[in-house]
Amino acid sequence: MALLITPAELADLLASDGTVRVLDVRWRLDRPEGRPEYLDGHVPGAVYVDLDLELARKGEPVEGRHPLPTREALQVAARRWGVTAETTVVAYDDVQSVAAARAWWLLERSGVSDVRVLDGGLRAWIAAGLPLQTGDVQPAPGDIVLTDIADGVASIEDAAGWSREGVLLDVRAPERYRGELEPLDPVAGHVPGAVNLPTTAHVHAGRFLEPDVLRASFASAGITSETPVAAYCGSGVTAAHTAFAGALAGIEVTVYPGSWSQWSNTRGRPVATGPTPAGRVGPA
Repeated sequence: MALLITPAELADLLASDGTVRVLDVRWRLDRPEGRPEYLDGHVPGAVYVDLDLELARKGEPVEGRHPLPTREALQVAARRWGVTAETTVVAYDDVQSVAAARAWWLLERSGVSDVRVLDGGLRAWIAAGLPLQTGDVQPAPGDIVLTDIADGVASIEDAAGWSREGVLLDVRAPERYRGELEPLDPVAGHVPGAVNLPTTAHVHAGRFLEPDVLRASFASAGITSETPVAAYCGSGVTAAHTAFAGALAGIEVTVYPGSWSQWSNTRGRPVATGPTPAGRVGPA
């Protein structure tokens, strides 16, 4: 099953297949509410998806900033989007497919059979000269039945021991990994043993790199298709982007949803600083 879809391919699909559902998942840290931009212009037929409310849930700090939604809540949301068992789902955003990858990961892990990401996102759609639609889209409700996420997800305990058997990736910016800067969470640094591989290394000009280039990127962190890999970021959103890049490369990447926001809010968890996996270890 294809994971990426180009703007031209999506335009053809929209013209020929009534079962496609496009999700506009515009979200970013400095402007999490993407609905105003969505209303101003989106891919025709796209439904707006609120990442904070539909692809996450409100939780306590010790759960992290973006705890996973319950199966029931995600199913309600997916039905609001008009998703059925026969639907081809295409997600996009306007910032390197980070939020779109969160939607892909959640839906794919919850049993949706055909979920894709628009390569290059909305910017690529516009650059291709394709039309935009304004206003809100309210599709007929779907009847998708989702399953509980049973694998591909790591707990805080899994993350603590992951590097003993495989590679734990910290996919944040290098300065946050090193502990030089932490704009969001109470403690700066990284999980001891984690290797830094920023997920931004997997895209160029908003598009994902070719699979062989992605494999080389993972190999630089000591990862092959046989390596047990888990990824974390600040709150579990960007880690899904690395999981998507891994899927393109033929590498299965487990996501630690609590990520650094959970780790740094949990008393007693050790924190490493510096440029190496071990670094200088101290208390959280």
